[in-house]
Amino acid sequence: MNNITPIVKNIIIINVIFFAATYFLGENGLLIKAYSAVYYFDSPYFRIWQPITYMFMHADMTHIFFNMFALFSFGPILESHWGGKRFINFYLITGLGALGLQWAVQALEVHQLTGAFMHPSLSGLSDAAYATVQGIYMSPMVGASGAIFGLLVAFGLLYPNIEMYIMFIPVPVKAKYIIPVYIVLELFLGVRKFEGDSIAHFAHLGGALIGFILVKLWRRKGNYYDYYD
Repeated sequence: MNNITPIVKNIIIINVIFFAATYFLGENGLLIKAYSAVYYFDSPYFRIWQPITYMFMHADMTHIFFNMFALFSFGPILESHWGGKRFINFYLITGLGALGLQWAVQALEVHQLTGAFMHPSLSGLSDAAYATVQGIYMSPMVGASGAIFGLLVAFGLLYPNIEMYIMFIPVPVKAKYIIPVYIVLELFLGVRKFEGDSIAHFAHLGGALIGFILVKLWRRKGNYYDYYD
């Protein structure tokens, strides 16, 4: 594994600082989370800076651990390949793409239930429909997972034949086989909507999609971004 690179190190530090502030500053920490998480674009709680700050917030210890572990594992390889400037651009753009797809899915759901994308009327809705719309407007989203999925897709495209060990699989599997299975699983979970599942699966897919597009676009600009084995 490569040594940790400067941009990856700084992103991890920022995430840890946000997480510590949220969970060790009491009411002030909760205030930080309320203003830094991102809300639906038509929510009264939405603020213009939230599409950036939400990427550095996490729900709990498990959430931040797995995201930062993935960033630590794959980020330095990609930062070394692209350079720091292109890496941070990729990270932020995929994080924004994750939010964009999540918002698009939510907007369609709001429109299906109310007939409007913005400022919908809640009168006459069934209890289930009312709860769904309220949940979209009042529930914040946090996490670097969208950007992390972008990194996973980029790694799978640039280094398809690198073998990886995955939990519960006793033999190494090439990246080009693992990443697509993971994406299909996210799509299934996002469409199926299991009760009690609060994960923003379409945000993960949005990050993956934008990551795929960026790698394809950058590859066309020169041999430097060609695929690697």
